[in-house]
Amino acid sequence: MRWQRAPAIEPHLTGNIQPAAHVAFQARHTPQQRAFTGAVNAEELTVAATPVPHAEILEFVKPKLAEQGVELDVKVFTDYVQPNIQVDQKQMDANFFQHQPYLDEFNSGRGTELVTVTGVHVEPFGAYSSKIESLDDLQDGAVVAIPNDPTNGGRALLLLQKAGLITLSDESTITATPRDIADNPKDLEFKELEAATLPRILNQVDLALINTNYALEAGLNPSEDALVIEGSESPYVSILVARPDNKDSEAMKKLAAALTSEDVKAFIKEQYKGAVVPAF
Repeated sequence: MRWQRAPAIEPHLTGNIQPAAHVAFQARHTPQQRAFTGAVNAEELTVAATPVPHAEILEFVKPKLAEQGVELDVKVFTDYVQPNIQVDQKQMDANFFQHQPYLDEFNSGRGTELVTVTGVHVEPFGAYSSKIESLDDLQDGAVVAIPNDPTNGGRALLLLQKAGLITLSDESTITATPRDIADNPKDLEFKELEAATLPRILNQVDLALINTNYALEAGLNPSEDALVIEGSESPYVSILVARPDNKDSEAMKKLAAALTSEDVKAFIKEQYKGAVVPAF
């Protein structure tokens, strides 16, 4: 068995607006500045999100929140690190991009105390290829790319185990790495790469395990293009995350209620056709 870890790409805030998300970048006070100046309506929320589907869902609830006196400002990020750092440092009020296992791992590794406000949806994780049409066609020694963050990398390996391609050691958890593989009959070569880059290198590997938000951004249809995909029982629910000091604010409660409304459930079902599944 061969494996190698590629260095993570430096996370960054994208300056490109995703057309599908209709995300508006506006000059805003940070939460710290609002507290200091008192110059901005206290019912303003700044939320960090990855483009698809998170920012799109936030944009969908924005008009409803405005009717309730909450001005929602969505900031689009393309990585899985800065959104948590920005919330912890009070540059953002909340974020919407991750699942609970990732948040737990982040808090443990960074010493932060970010908390879950509510769960919203599941994005079933999938395996994709531009070279084969079935996992049965995967050759010995094939190159398999997986995310290099602990929880999503482990999630990828668990899916490969479910598909019968590998067997993990008995003590393996959701943070498993290629070192935890006990049996690899096809001698698959694993490359661990930053999650956002995986769709872009799809033609350079034999198989890539891709988070659904990045698959959707790349024009992939998880329900049609994935060679294997998680079921609806997946525990990886995308969550709205805030800090202990603001998780119970009235504005945050209104946002949580909007994200778990029947309108959002209908929007998710219609917009994503099974690629994203409501979790409420």
